Amino acid sequence: MAADERESVTLENVACCICGGVDGTPVGVGEDFEYHTTSHSFLAVRCPRCELIYLDPRPTPASLPVIYPDEYHAFAFDEEQFGLVHKVRSRLEARRLLRAGRGLPADAHVLDVGCGDGFHLDLLRQHGPKGWQLHGVDTDARAVAAARGRGLDVEEQPVETSALAPGSIDFALCIQTIEHVGDPVAILRAIGKLLKPGGRLYLITDNTGSPDFKITKGRHWGGYHFPRHWNLFNKASMRKLAEAADLEVAKLSTTTSPVNWTYSVRNTLVDWNAPSWMVNRFSLKAAPALAAFTAFDTAFTVIGRGALLRVILRRPQ
Repeated sequence: MAADERESVTLENVACCICGGVDGTPVGVGEDFEYHTTSHSFLAVRCPRCELIYLDPRPTPASLPVIYPDEYHAFAFDEEQFGLVHKVRSRLEARRLLRAGRGLPADAHVLDVGCGDGFHLDLLRQHGPKGWQLHGVDTDARAVAAARGRGLDVEEQPVETSALAPGSIDFALCIQTIEHVGDPVAILRAIGKLLKPGGRLYLITDNTGSPDFKITKGRHWGGYHFPRHWNLFNKASMRKLAEAADLEVAKLSTTTSPVNWTYSVRNTLVDWNAPSWMVNRFSLKAAPALAAFTAFDTAFTVIGRGALLRVILRRPQ
């Protein structure tokens, strides 16, 4: 990326998205170790009331096309590029999705918020009941084009302005999305309005209550994903978020993921100017590292401290 593009990222100061506080205390500082889209350093702070970790200052909305480059993995996570990793993840994710969607009607309306290239919707189309009606929303034209290229029904706009009818959705997905948005409360409220009474939202996001965060939070934690993850949660802050959005917490647990462990190592190596052959052993394409850290994180998931939060929220009846 050219230097002038790297410097086109502008920053703005923000408050805690849950309570509005502006007295966050620093917990970590780092750079865009993964895509090198900007030369800025970024500060992660913790709200003393909500326990939310958030970026302050953070890129402005006008900077999004820069910090999400064309090669961003969520725009094209396919088997051709990711091989064995894609096959294994597809199998695991399909199983998780169908478990979360148990008990839905045969003609359920399903919405994926922040659907990216349509990876999860495509899994439901392949493995879910044939009568399910699948929809997606995403704000990035490149992601929407990729999803539509799969033949999926996807809107290019925020969920707050979706054309879907209020109270029409049985089951919503918000998988690795909420951490990317500026106003998670508004997003969850919008999803809640689209859900039928008693409808469910399946939410997955990075867990700041995990050992990987505790060990590497000062600079290299993979879950920071500097500067693309703007709001990060633990169980306590997730409950506060749900309450602020008028949704009920039906289930709040953790689940296994090797990604943050893998990228914590990768970020450290990048920061230390390690050779590329060593850095590349720790990536989304590095099956051995991902397999090793999957086994490692599974042990923490058993005691409720896995790398990701797994949340089922419900619209009140």
